[in-house]
Amino acid sequence: MLTRKQVAIEAVIKATKLCQKVQAEMVSSDTIQKKDKSPVTIADFGSQAIICKEIENAFPEDIVVGEEDANSLRSNTDLLDRVVDNVRSTVSDNILPRQVCDWIDRGSGDIGVSYWTLDPIDGTKGFLRKDQYAIALAWIENGIVELGVLGCPNLPHQLNGNSSEIGSLFVAVRGEGTSLHTLNGQFVKKIDISDSVLCLAESFESTHGDSDTHALIAEKLGLDSPPVQIDSQAKYGIVARGEASLYIRLPNPASPDYRECIWDHAAGMLVVEEAAGIVTDAHGKELNFLTGRRMTNNRGIIATTKSLHPKVLTILSENSL
Repeated sequence: MLTRKQVAIEAVIKATKLCQKVQAEMVSSDTIQKKDKSPVTIADFGSQAIICKEIENAFPEDIVVGEEDANSLRSNTDLLDRVVDNVRSTVSDNILPRQVCDWIDRGSGDIGVSYWTLDPIDGTKGFLRKDQYAIALAWIENGIVELGVLGCPNLPHQLNGNSSEIGSLFVAVRGEGTSLHTLNGQFVKKIDISDSVLCLAESFESTHGDSDTHALIAEKLGLDSPPVQIDSQAKYGIVARGEASLYIRLPNPASPDYRECIWDHAAGMLVVEEAAGIVTDAHGKELNFLTGRRMTNNRGIIATTKSLHPKVLTILSENSL
């Protein structure tokens, strides 16, 4: 019998292939200018359908808490046909539109004692720019993230390596560490966080956080290198493998009460923690995955080394942030 780790890796790999195909065939240089979000919508639905199908086949009783449902898709036959075509090309020719919708709707589960949480495409704007995005899948038991898999199709194995292979798959299992794989699932190496990299990781989109405060914290910590600004949970990956020593995400001052969605952080959190890092909210509290689809008891995110973490909290406290 397959383990959840094996199923998660295979599911994310298949979803990654679909996303790569859609991005290559449908995303052009003027996609953003035309504000055409159909490519990422098709990839989003297709990715969720494939992952939920794989989970259903192996663990039919498992709950999946995902970002999408198929209600809007059922009323848009043109969009549905394109989603189905891409799912067929990835997994099987013998599937029906109804099946694809049913798989997508498996992601509409309620949070229970144990469940999967899924972001079929994290970083939609990055996807449309042909830049960074991630497929993020995590298994949670009793509120504890036990397994996290991040597929980052456009992320090289080494950010500053001219000949580095493109496409990174991060796999983290509680108590077993974090490893980097190719997009075909081939093991590359175990990875660890680093205290010596004086670099901040933050969102490419400035509206996704409080960029002024992020810069203040980086300055006070002596993180002198230019920040790495990329979309999606790929930021957790580069922190985990020692290419940045801090990822921080405080709410944008325009939305001070914003609370993060569980699927935007569960997999990435474990990737950093199992690489010997630490992830909390901005008050130093553990992330709570039992309060609903949003982490209502947590504000902001800090992912960093165990030596830098108390320093970040001190800066936040001293500046009443």
